[in-house]
Amino acid sequence: MDVTDRAILGLLQVEGRLSNLELAERVRLTPSPCLRRVRNLEETGVITGYRAVIDPAAVGRGFQVVAYVELEGQDAETVTAFEAAVMEIDDVVECLRMFGRPDYVLRVAVPDMDAYSQLCLERLGRLPGLDKLTSQIAMKALKPGGVLPL
Repeated sequence: MDVTDRAILGLLQVEGRLSNLELAERVRLTPSPCLRRVRNLEETGVITGYRAVIDPAAVGRGFQVVAYVELEGQDAETVTAFEAAVMEIDDVVECLRMFGRPDYVLRVAVPDMDAYSQLCLERLGRLPGLDKLTSQIAMKALKPGGVLPL
């Protein structure tokens, strides 16, 4: 990956809908080599996808919770079962497996406190291998999503 690839990535992180023509102009390439570079970044897994960034409140998911999960055990069966179950819960919008405690950090987006309470009772509290679930309610999102420094 060279300076031009990093420039392409930097622009696409911030403006993912740039046309190839506009992207090529900004990184000082002609359109054909620019497109080849973008396709190569996609094929090699550097670019893993494109998506719209949505305001959670605008779609009724403005109640953001960070949940810390500790498992009863760390064996492969417990971890695999837990991770598979978490992947099935749409309200969990991010899941990070951690070194040390907690074992996992979940970011949850729901409409309100009642919805989160119900989610805890019906889904999160029943996750396989769950030992402890601790939650913190986000007051404000200062830097959601973030842009990777290149």
